[in-house]
Amino acid sequence: MATRKTSTDDLLAPVTLAVGQEDLLLDRAVQEVVAAARAADADTDVRDLSSEQLQPGTLAELTSPSLFAERKVIVVRNAQDLSADTIKDIKAYLAAPIEEITIVLLHAGGAKGKGLLDAARKAGAREVACPKTTKPAERLTFVRQEFRALGRSATPEACQALVDSIGSDLRELASAVSQLTADVEGTIDEAIVGRYYTGRAEASSFNVADRAVEGRAAEALEALRWSLSTGVPPVLITSALAQGVRAIGKLSAARGGRPADLARELGMPPWKIDRVRQQMRGWTPDGVSLALRAVAEADAGVKGGGDDPEYALEKAVVAVARAARLRR
Repeated sequence: MATRKTSTDDLLAPVTLAVGQEDLLLDRAVQEVVAAARAADADTDVRDLSSEQLQPGTLAELTSPSLFAERKVIVVRNAQDLSADTIKDIKAYLAAPIEEITIVLLHAGGAKGKGLLDAARKAGAREVACPKTTKPAERLTFVRQEFRALGRSATPEACQALVDSIGSDLRELASAVSQLTADVEGTIDEAIVGRYYTGRAEASSFNVADRAVEGRAAEALEALRWSLSTGVPPVLITSALAQGVRAIGKLSAARGGRPADLARELGMPPWKIDRVRQQMRGWTPDGVSLALRAVAEADAGVKGGGDDPEYALEKAVVAVARAARLRR
């Protein structure tokens, strides 16, 4: 591929290889190339194809000479799933790419379709890494980079609060950074993030707790796994479980009366009195004691006393759900 330079800065290199499984980064890799092509030629023709749409012979049709010599960008998604014959077509094209055409191959990485990866790299394709972010530290770095890219400053505490509130979805994190920078002047701090986003993680953790104290173990475990996958801190979940069980214990021991009276006595809003009354059916004093011990053990586990915080939470959720059914 000696037709043009193929450095990582050349967005119009004959072939760009975007490798990874992070959808936001893959889409951005495509958007950057398309923007560069349209900056060079506003009439650039963009073809965005799935692996199923790029059949043997299709590439030859798309890259055939045009009477108007128009610039083209051909995007191929899930390139690791291309058929063997289509991969042969791409490899043949790599040997003699066309000047006004840019191909963007989106590849998940890994062993599947590795031959195409190797061929594109050997031909000098421009490569963009799009790895899936799996660790909280990686998401934190992403948020910091987003603020920097927009020319704005945010305190470390603000970045951490945003990750804690939003979770692991990079699209949502990027959208939140964009909104904050558009709405707020000056340095973005933790208090600002709190005004915009506090409550999202808490709502997710209370969903886990509600299902558990209602004795719905399967639904509680599903909510737990979703919460953990979206980055909800485990300590928020143990806190919500503890509050849910304590609320049942308090209401069980309280005198009967109107929700407004009980709300004042127990320090709960009236709407919560009604909800806890529905949740407490089947609970016994022994069940409350068992559930509180289970939550205390989980709390110690997620705060460093155990090797597997997720397992500790799962045990607690199951224990609370079982305790809710002692009388049933």
